[in-house]
Amino acid sequence: MHKALKFLAAFAPILLVAACGGGDDSIDDRLDIADPKVRFIHAIPAGPNVALYRNTEVSGGISDVGYLYASKYYVVDTAPADYTVKTTVGGATVGTINFNPTRGNKFTLIAVPGEATTTNLLLINDPYDKQLTATNGRVRVVNGSFNAQNVDVYLTAANVDIATVAPNFAAAAYKNAVPASSANSTDFTAGNYVMRVTTAGTKSVIFTAPIEVQTNADLLLMTVPQSIAVNDVKVLEVIADNGQPSTEIINQP
Repeated sequence: MHKALKFLAAFAPILLVAACGGGDDSIDDRLDIADPKVRFIHAIPAGPNVALYRNTEVSGGISDVGYLYASKYYVVDTAPADYTVKTTVGGATVGTINFNPTRGNKFTLIAVPGEATTTNLLLINDPYDKQLTATNGRVRVVNGSFNAQNVDVYLTAANVDIATVAPNFAAAAYKNAVPASSANSTDFTAGNYVMRVTTAGTKSVIFTAPIEVQTNADLLLMTVPQSIAVNDVKVLEVIADNGQPSTEIINQP
């Protein structure tokens, strides 16, 4: 067999693995040579419709989108730019972040609820250092709950007593991600789990619900307020590039 054909034949299983599963998970992503990509999530319950701008132009076609909207990742230029979220009506600024998208990385911009009438814009930089043959799902937690400002998150089998284990995502502060921005998401074997959220440093559960982690999924789980009552939260589940909005998951104690 010709040497080039032998190489392609040997490489084919890796190509197949990287192409399977959830989301935009291409070979160039895993080789850290892909163009930088950005996505946007509207996570402000009852918030106004918004648009995302790169400098002065609408970015990624994201215009007049409401709560639960989650865009696919889309390619952006590597030049530094202001990314600004504004309300569709009135053009009020929700937040602006200036950053330089770097090759091989994926960036998530999230509009989150603030205390009182304020809103905020968060940025998560995902280095996406995933091995070519890896098939685990990747999970990151974001605390978008001003009424539950420090939480621990457990993702376990249903029969696990959390009193016997440490949290998978510890001390997630309000407006912060765990793992933090610029760190890789946490790997989980595909399967069914129970997500439990506790007040940080305790085993006092404030949220429980089943969660599925799919093969090669890029999964973001974000707490947001269910009401203004202390520790009353729900969770938004965002699966990268599945073409669907966020799924709102209510507490199921």
